[in-house]
Amino acid sequence: MDIRLILVPLAVAFGISVLLGPIIIPMLRRLKFGQSIREEGPQNHLKKAGTPTMGGVIILTALVLTTLPFISLTLLDSHRPSMNPDLFFLLFATLGYGILGFLDDYIKVVMKRSLGLTANQKLLGQLFIGLVLFWVLLKVRALNSGIAIFSVSIPGTDINIELVWMYLPLLLLMLIGSSNAVNLTDGLDGLLAGTATCAYGAYAVIGVLQGNQTVIIFSIAVVGTLLGFLVFNAHPAKVFMGDTGSLALGGGIAALAIITRTELLLPIIGGVFVMEALSVMIQVTSFKTRGKRVFRMSPLHHHFELVGWSEWRVVTTFWFAGFLLAALGVYIVTLS
Repeated sequence: MDIRLILVPLAVAFGISVLLGPIIIPMLRRLKFGQSIREEGPQNHLKKAGTPTMGGVIILTALVLTTLPFISLTLLDSHRPSMNPDLFFLLFATLGYGILGFLDDYIKVVMKRSLGLTANQKLLGQLFIGLVLFWVLLKVRALNSGIAIFSVSIPGTDINIELVWMYLPLLLLMLIGSSNAVNLTDGLDGLLAGTATCAYGAYAVIGVLQGNQTVIIFSIAVVGTLLGFLVFNAHPAKVFMGDTGSLALGGGIAALAIITRTELLLPIIGGVFVMEALSVMIQVTSFKTRGKRVFRMSPLHHHFELVGWSEWRVVTTFWFAGFLLAALGVYIVTLS
């Protein structure tokens, strides 16, 4: 494989993200798109109030500007038809959830409704995007093989389980669960950007192992974009990505798992996101049933803050955990 397929999109995505930061961040500040901080959260977060949010616009813009030209060039070089269903699937999932997150941020920040979209509105939007993606998958797989094949592979084996139409609830669960879990992880400076970099990096490697250029370019473009975003988002953050970025990243990583047929590895590669979501579920269930909290605060990263860890220690520890889990996921793929 040509190493330039990785290095060039990585550098271009990083460069675009770094260049967009000084343009978009002052614009967000002028528009007063500032983050509001929960009073019941850690007290040291109150000083972050007013930091520009909706920085996910930087991530999505850099991603589109990188992936479209590079994937178009690879198609021309390989004399393939210009239609690329994998790219459509990945971008529709990422941008679809990004637009949903943008609406949520806009309602919170501009319309001053602290809860943003209602739970039902957000769920309906997530379901709609999921159904469109299933329809695309149905058409593409039927076109390629004459029949729509929906199966999942058991990680580390050659075993495939046919799900037929039961694949639809799995797809919806992956997309909705991933977008929400990733969203919960976005609570500290640089936390989500770093852990998502590890997860998307794993899918870039899986793309190499499977020989899927679209997956490689898309994944590595997200990695480059996030590394560029970290220039402004690392502690102390000059901008937050907001739901615009977090929901988009969650939708994108679920879409990658579907395209690479590594659905059952998503909880491992995105293990940090799973732990964050589980901590909230455990906390809520315990409080409602026993009247007691398991953690000082959920999601999990806030628990460690209240235990006495510095924000930077929490973030770097979670980054390291994300890297190990991503590496484990890639290792399991090599066993198949």
